Amino acid sequence: MTKFTNQYLKNTRTYVSSDPSVPSLVIKGLALHKLELGKPLCPCRYYDDKSAAAKEGYWNCPCVPMRETKTCHCKLFLTEDDWCRGESTSIDLETVKEEVERKEREEGEDVIFGDGEEEEDDDGGGFELEFDE
Repeated sequence: MTKFTNQYLKNTRTYVSSDPSVPSLVIKGLALHKLELGKPLCPCRYYDDKSAAAKEGYWNCPCVPMRETKTCHCKLFLTEDDWCRGESTSIDLETVKEEVERKEREEGEDVIFGDGEEEEDDDGGGFELEFDE
Protein backbone atom coordinates (compact mmCIF):
# COMPACT_ATOMS: atom_id res chain seq x y z
CA MET A 1 0.00 0.00 0.00
CA THR A 2 2.99 2.29 0.46
CA LYS A 3 3.94 1.92 -3.19
CA PHE A 4 0.32 2.56 -4.25
CA THR A 5 0.15 5.63 -2.01
CA ASN A 6 3.34 7.12 -3.42
CA GLN A 7 2.26 6.51 -7.01
CA TYR A 8 -1.16 8.08 -6.37
CA LEU A 9 0.44 11.06 -4.62
CA LYS A 10 2.62 11.57 -7.68
CA ASN A 11 -0.19 11.10 -10.20
CA THR A 12 -2.55 13.50 -8.41
CA ARG A 13 0.10 16.00 -7.31
CA THR A 14 -1.05 15.72 -3.72
CA TYR A 15 0.86 15.72 -0.43
CA VAL A 16 1.04 13.73 2.78
CA SER A 17 0.22 15.23 6.17
CA SER A 18 2.79 17.20 8.14
CA ASP A 19 2.19 14.57 10.87
CA PRO A 20 3.68 11.33 9.50
CA SER A 21 1.52 9.20 11.80
CA VAL A 22 -1.59 10.16 9.81
CA PRO A 23 -0.62 8.61 6.46
CA SER A 24 1.18 5.76 8.22
CA LEU A 25 -1.91 4.63 10.13
CA VAL A 26 -4.14 5.04 7.07
CA ILE A 27 -1.72 2.93 5.00
CA LYS A 28 -1.80 0.25 7.72
CA GLY A 29 -5.59 0.27 7.71
CA LEU A 30 -5.73 0.02 3.93
CA ALA A 31 -3.26 -2.88 4.00
CA LEU A 32 -5.30 -4.73 6.63
CA HIS A 33 -8.49 -4.28 4.63
CA LYS A 34 -6.71 -5.46 1.49
CA LEU A 35 -5.66 -8.61 3.35
CA GLU A 36 -9.07 -9.18 4.95
CA LEU A 37 -11.41 -8.08 2.18
CA GLY A 38 -9.32 -8.21 -0.97
CA LYS A 39 -9.88 -4.46 -1.45
CA PRO A 40 -8.27 -1.39 0.15
CA LEU A 41 -11.46 -0.20 1.83
CA CYS A 42 -11.15 3.20 3.52
CA PRO A 43 -10.20 2.51 7.17
CA CYS A 44 -11.46 5.87 8.41
CA ARG A 45 -15.17 5.18 8.10
CA TYR A 46 -17.65 2.97 9.93
CA TYR A 47 -19.39 0.22 7.95
CA ASP A 48 -22.27 -1.99 9.02
CA ASP A 49 -20.92 -4.56 6.57
CA LYS A 50 -17.29 -4.11 5.47
CA SER A 51 -17.48 -6.92 2.96
CA ALA A 52 -20.49 -5.41 1.21
CA ALA A 53 -18.88 -1.96 1.21
CA ALA A 54 -15.70 -3.36 -0.33
CA LYS A 55 -17.73 -5.10 -3.05
CA GLU A 56 -19.68 -1.91 -3.76
CA GLY A 57 -16.39 -0.07 -4.26
CA TYR A 58 -17.42 3.51 -3.45
CA TRP A 59 -15.07 3.73 -0.44
CA ASN A 60 -12.24 1.62 -1.87
CA CYS A 61 -9.08 3.70 -2.03
CA PRO A 62 -8.91 5.92 -3.92
CA CYS A 63 -12.55 6.50 -3.08
CA VAL A 64 -15.04 8.22 -5.37
CA PRO A 65 -14.79 11.60 -3.55
CA MET A 66 -11.00 11.53 -3.96
CA ARG A 67 -11.17 10.60 -7.62
CA GLU A 68 -13.86 13.17 -8.40
CA THR A 69 -13.00 16.15 -6.19
CA LYS A 70 -9.63 15.37 -4.55
CA THR A 71 -11.33 15.13 -1.16
CA CYS A 72 -9.70 12.51 1.05
CA HIS A 73 -11.65 11.90 4.26
CA CYS A 74 -8.61 10.07 5.73
CA LYS A 75 -6.21 12.93 5.03
CA LEU A 76 -3.93 10.54 3.16
CA PHE A 77 -3.92 12.61 -0.04
CA LEU A 78 -3.88 16.35 0.63
CA THR A 79 -4.18 19.19 -1.85
CA GLU A 80 -1.79 22.11 -1.83
CA ASP A 81 -4.31 24.35 -0.03
CA ASP A 82 -5.04 21.88 2.79
CA TRP A 83 -3.97 23.36 6.15
CA CYS A 84 -2.45 20.12 7.46
CA ARG A 85 -0.42 19.14 4.42
CA GLY A 86 3.30 18.72 4.71
CA GLU A 87 5.90 19.47 2.09
CA SER A 88 6.39 15.85 1.05
CA THR A 89 4.75 14.14 -1.88
CA SER A 90 5.82 10.66 -0.73
CA ILE A 91 6.26 8.52 2.35
CA ASP A 92 8.81 5.75 2.78
CA LEU A 93 8.16 2.30 4.15
CA GLU A 94 10.46 2.76 7.15
CA THR A 95 8.53 5.87 8.23
CA VAL A 96 5.26 3.95 7.99
CA LYS A 97 6.62 1.11 10.12
CA GLU A 98 8.18 3.43 12.71
CA GLU A 99 5.07 5.61 13.05
CA VAL A 100 2.70 2.65 13.39
CA GLU A 101 4.94 1.05 16.02
CA ARG A 102 5.31 4.36 17.88
CA LYS A 103 1.56 5.01 17.95
CA GLU A 104 0.83 1.47 19.09
CA ARG A 105 3.37 1.81 21.93
CA GLU A 106 1.77 5.11 22.97
CA GLU A 107 -1.75 3.69 22.83
CA GLY A 108 -0.80 0.34 24.32
CA GLU A 109 -2.88 -1.50 21.74
CA ASP A 110 -3.38 -2.06 18.04
CA VAL A 111 -4.45 1.39 16.88
CA ILE A 112 -6.56 0.13 13.98
CA PHE A 113 -8.53 -2.62 15.73
CA GLY A 114 -8.37 -0.95 19.12
CA ASP A 115 -8.70 -4.08 21.22
CA GLY A 116 -5.14 -5.35 21.50
CA GLU A 117 -6.29 -8.75 20.19
CA GLU A 118 -4.33 -10.65 17.57
CA GLU A 119 -6.32 -10.98 14.37
CA GLU A 120 -6.62 -14.43 12.85
CA ASP A 121 -6.71 -15.59 9.27
CA ASP A 122 -9.36 -17.90 7.78
CA ASP A 123 -7.72 -21.15 8.89
CA GLY A 124 -7.41 -20.03 12.51
CA GLY A 125 -3.72 -19.20 12.58
CA GLY A 126 -2.56 -15.71 13.47
CA PHE A 127 -0.92 -13.49 10.92
CA GLU A 128 1.50 -10.63 11.14
CA LEU A 129 0.88 -7.64 8.91
CA GLU A 130 3.65 -7.16 6.39
CA PHE A 131 4.07 -3.74 4.85
CA ASP A 132 4.81 -3.77 1.15
CA GLU A 133 6.57 -1.00 -0.72
